[in-house]
Amino acid sequence: FFSSRRRHTRFRNVTGVQTCALPISPSYVDTPALLNRWQLIGMSVAVVFAVVSALVQFVGWQSDGRAADDTEQLVRVQEIQSSLLRADALSTNAFLVAGLEDPAQRKEYDDAIDTVLREIANAAEAQPADRDALAVLNEQVDTYATYIAQARANNRQGFPVGAGYQTAASAQLRSEAIPILNALVKANTDRADGAMGGQHPIWLAIVGLAALAGLWWLNRELARAFRRRINKGLLIAAAIVAVVTLVTAAGAWIRDSSNDALRDGEFQDAVSSAVARTAANDAKANESLRLIKRGSGADNEKRWGEQAAVVEKNVPAADLGDWTTYTDRHKSIVELDDSNRWSDAVDLATTDDEKTGATAPFDRFDASLADDITKTSGTAIDDLRSGRVIALMLSALTLLLGVGAALAVARGIDRKSTRLN
Repeated sequence: FFSSRRRHTRFRNVTGVQTCALPISPSYVDTPALLNRWQLIGMSVAVVFAVVSALVQFVGWQSDGRAADDTEQLVRVQEIQSSLLRADALSTNAFLVAGLEDPAQRKEYDDAIDTVLREIANAAEAQPADRDALAVLNEQVDTYATYIAQARANNRQGFPVGAGYQTAASAQLRSEAIPILNALVKANTDRADGAMGGQHPIWLAIVGLAALAGLWWLNRELARAFRRRINKGLLIAAAIVAVVTLVTAAGAWIRDSSNDALRDGEFQDAVSSAVARTAANDAKANESLRLIKRGSGADNEKRWGEQAAVVEKNVPAADLGDWTTYTDRHKSIVELDDSNRWSDAVDLATTDDEKTGATAPFDRFDASLADDITKTSGTAIDDLRSGRVIALMLSALTLLLGVGAALAVARGIDRKSTRLN
């Protein structure tokens, strides 16, 4: 910011003839221009700090909103998955009873299919990225329901071909529909998990420290050129930057810690309960499919064991009692079937008897898991949405305070109030 000019003083002799030219290099400061530059630098530091800090906060605000939306979508997709396998468990269990099926069980099946179709429509509207997959899934559900309708019609008339339609429906469900749902569950879990990491307290701290460093450098330059060691305007600007950085970084850190706890707490509980419910209904359906195949259902029993292991890994401890009761009765069903007492095994698998039947404890287990999912997912979504208005207001306030800091810098480096050494 300093410049020099070469000036020459020309000496003339007494006769007026030029004899020599001596260079003289005095230094001088163009004070108004220098102050204007420093003023621009200081104001730019304050404004850039405000804009970047507010932008980081706004990104965090958006991330929490996306996390809540993605969690809702994940709940929808897992509800589709659980309901679809619940429908299959009901249809296969009802098929074991020859003739007209129980009206209550038929209604529950219809309700499950209605839930699946409704949630597919809701999920497609809520998340455009899932629409293509959900459209294909909708077609697969229609195909499955058609097979089930044909299985029912033939079963009512006692035609053996009904068993073929039933097993074909279940096979189509697992080979075509379930893989789509598994992919959707993974995609939405990844989205929700990633969005929960959208808070950036470290970046807020770095931006604030960088702004403070810039203001400190500017104050040092002013101190070298002028008598005042501390510029009041810069001091006020630095105080604003420091307070804003402290408050926003602390708020983002608290929110980030809360999201981490949520990810490992209610969010994970909701996901685990949904996984357990899906696997349990898959196991129940395979139990019935084993009996439908009359002695050739070894693969279904193996599948039952695999899904039972998934349930036991993910089920909440509070629901383990009903699941244990059901698994004990499943063992009795297997023993009866292996002893060529197929009719007794079917009775045990289909009866609602609280003391001996396998259906009653399983239904309690399924209903309890559904309640768990509703509660834990609701808590997670509410927590992600809480405080978002305050976060948005703080982002806007950061911009305003940044403007205030810039004005303080401008006033502090006013050339009229700065004295030269």
